[in-house]
Amino acid sequence: MDDRPIGIFDSGVGGLTVMREVIEQLPYEDIIYLGDTARIPYGSKSEQTIKKYAQQCSRFLKSKNVKTIVVACNTASSIALEDLKDNFDIPVIGVIEPGARSASKATSNGKIGVIGTTATINSNAYQNKIMEFLHSAEVIGIPCPLFVPIVEEGWEYSQVAELTAEKYLTELTEHQVDSLVLGCTHYPILRYTIKKVVGPNVKLINPAFETAKDLKSLLKEKNLLNEFKGNPKYEYYVSDAPEKLRRIGGNFLKKEIDNLYKIAIDNL
Repeated sequence: MDDRPIGIFDSGVGGLTVMREVIEQLPYEDIIYLGDTARIPYGSKSEQTIKKYAQQCSRFLKSKNVKTIVVACNTASSIALEDLKDNFDIPVIGVIEPGARSASKATSNGKIGVIGTTATINSNAYQNKIMEFLHSAEVIGIPCPLFVPIVEEGWEYSQVAELTAEKYLTELTEHQVDSLVLGCTHYPILRYTIKKVVGPNVKLINPAFETAKDLKSLLKEKNLLNEFKGNPKYEYYVSDAPEKLRRIGGNFLKKEIDNLYKIAIDNL
């Protein structure tokens, strides 16, 4: 039994959808979450800067004695993951490979859609990783930048959300994709609206769920699971605007957020 916490970081609050899946699948684990809210979004930054931020977030989590690091941010996963694996002596996993693997298994016709931020789509990280698993796949990537502010306003079931989804996703339905990767941590919150637009025959792939599944397998394999059935502890750290994380994060996690601390950006 290893009772050290799991570390999760994201550029903001979206990574809490990953944390929610980890809580569901690993209910006895302590978790430390870091949202680098002072420097969001990562997607508009250079590769060098994203790698630097990811290193700093990982160092902070390592200083809290975590046993593994989950890179919940799609942008950081696509650009900095290998760098982090090379520089840290604990397991580090990202969200892209689990999502891509699941999509390649789920498709029947080989036509897979990926939606995400502009940076994630332009990086081709999901597209390339899906092609590794399924060489014959036809992958269509669509950036959906307005989805994040819609979720953060709490408008996920609104007409605004539905009209925006219709505008973004028409191209995917025209291409007859049968699987769709929700390639941004905010997007699972829009699951109902996205499903309404793309129809019942399109399988939605939630990389957060797949990442939590991979994390559980990894901890088992390395004998790092905590199977003591006690009350798990959750701590939250942000580099700015803690009240925003408390408000939006409560909606993401469906629970009150306590133990929330603001840290100085220089301490990362």
